[in-house]
Formats: sequence, structure tokens, C-alpha cells
Amino acid sequence: MAGNAQPSPDTRLRVPFFVPIFNPIARRLLGAGVPLGPNALLTVRGRRTGAPRTTPVALVELKGRRWIIGTFGEVNWVLNLRAAGEASLKIGRRAETVRAVELATAQRAEFFRNTLVPYVRRIPLGTVLIGFLLGARDILDDPDGAAPRHPVFELFLA
Repeated sequence: MAGNAQPSPDTRLRVPFFVPIFNPIARRLLGAGVPLGPNALLTVRGRRTGAPRTTPVALVELKGRRWIIGTFGEVNWVLNLRAAGEASLKIGRRAETVRAVELATAQRAEFFRNTLVPYVRRIPLGTVLIGFLLGARDILDDPDGAAPRHPVFELFLA
């Protein structure tokens, strides 16, 4: 996405009402090193201001690989990470610089189908969390259809 282009309507998803309330609380707790499940803090340089922007994200870690998913589509952290290509990731009290590589749409569908769906189904209440609370049921039910709307970044140590 170049310049000031806005995300197309089909890539802007509705953010559940509780996310703007929960994120500041989660940011403080995660910043203090309090573990909150698979959540981590992502700090990325703003694409317009260059100022650091920090947000909680769900980190998927499997078999030595790590990904973060734009559950709500083309939100600011996604746009910033796409522009910057790297960020700081804080897990507990450990912070590290990561390089982010965005998966192509076909790779996302494969990731959802072969990695994320089996992972979520093994987590107690995982389908409830992803499907209902986060409004991303489409990832579980239709990975191919969800892939264009949910960016995925694989993270590597920088």
C-alpha cells in the first residue's frame, strides 16, 4: 500500500468493542513482564511520524518459528510493520529486534489451514477466543477466504 492509500473496505474488519479498552491494560501488564498467554508487545516505528508505536499482539510460536496475525485486518500496526519491516518484540521481560516478512495471500491460506487451525483447536477455548471474541471465525471456517483479509507476518531475529 503506497502513500496515503486507505485499505480497501474488504480488508478493514470490525474491531470488537472491548479491544480499545483492553489494549491499554494489556500494554501496561505486558510492559511490566506479566505473562498474558500468547501475547507479546510489538513496538514498531510509525510510518508517518517515525515515532515508536506499541501494541499487544498474539504471538504464534510453533516448531521454532513465530508469526503474528492481523486479526482485525489492515490496522495501524499492520501498516506500520509492513512499512518498517522490523520491530521490537517484548515477551515477558525479554525484548528482541525482529525482522518481519509478510506472507503472500496463498501462503496465509496455507498457514491458516495447516498451522493455525490445528494449533487453535488444541488450545482450551481456542476456537471461542479466535472465533467469537476476536471475530475471526472466518480463519477457522474458511482459511482461503480469510487469507486476503488477515495479514500474517513471520518473525525472524534481526
